[in-house]
Amino acid sequence: MPFSSLIDPADLARAYAALEAVWNEVKSSIPDAEHENERTRIAYLTAGFAPLALDEDDLKRNVLFHYKPSLAA
Repeated sequence: MPFSSLIDPADLARAYAALEAVWNEVKSSIPDAEHENERTRIAYLTAGFAPLALDEDDLKRNVLFHYKPSLAA
């Protein structure tokens, strides 16, 4: 689970909120068949940046900046 490395309750809450915010922003541009994989990728990015984020908005910006959807073949 991506968020299992987060110990601080504030980081965990920020990560869940940012994950939902990022997902809501990108979901409509991702094919339905890729939803699960892409949401998981976003969750791992979110978990990685959470301890470094100033707040939820900063975390969301960092994840969106680094997220690039995979290209379906």
